[in-house]
Amino acid sequence: MKIEIGKDFPQYFKPLYPEEFELFSHFEVTAGIPTVLFAITTWKENGQPNVCLHSWSCFHGDKTAFFAVMGNLYQHTHTYANIQREKCFCINFLPISYYDKLVETIHHNDMEEDEFAAGDFTLSNAKTIPAPVIEEAFINIECTLKEIQDLSGAGIAAMVIGQVQHISVEENYAEGYAQRYGKEGFMMLVPAPQNLISGEPNQSAIASVAIEKYD
Repeated sequence: MKIEIGKDFPQYFKPLYPEEFELFSHFEVTAGIPTVLFAITTWKENGQPNVCLHSWSCFHGDKTAFFAVMGNLYQHTHTYANIQREKCFCINFLPISYYDKLVETIHHNDMEEDEFAAGDFTLSNAKTIPAPVIEEAFINIECTLKEIQDLSGAGIAAMVIGQVQHISVEENYAEGYAQRYGKEGFMMLVPAPQNLISGEPNQSAIASVAIEKYD
């Protein structure tokens, strides 16, 4: 038997925190789909570097272009305004050992604050776009803005599509599977899977990738 959840909010779902279902669809915690976590870096209008811990994204393209498709970027954020203004951004992949430092940037994200300093990150300049990059990241992806869409039309979040212009990969991560997968590689966000029987919430989880089979 399958539990059926429709588009109307299930009234027995309990939020993990008061504003959870003002920010997120109940479908997010119904499905609990993991996605890769990374840091978006941009310049604030006043010249301070900005860091945004983000997930809800995918990366794909064809032989003519490669794209970063970032879903659920909130329109009230510095990052959204910076991308609209500068028409570019950098994506930085860090291992799970940097998670707490990335969270520090969330707690120190006022306009006047240097968010690289808040996370104790080394600032470098991107190679092809006017954006800061995190030197400690094992992969930096430089993107120009391709398109922005407000899929729901509610003015809350937007899907931001960047066209990849350049990728920098740390040498230790350059030989196939070594380093990129496991605790030193990509970290994943596991959205808090709701208990679909009782409606009780769960915490979100941070995971790493474990290779189970080669195809």
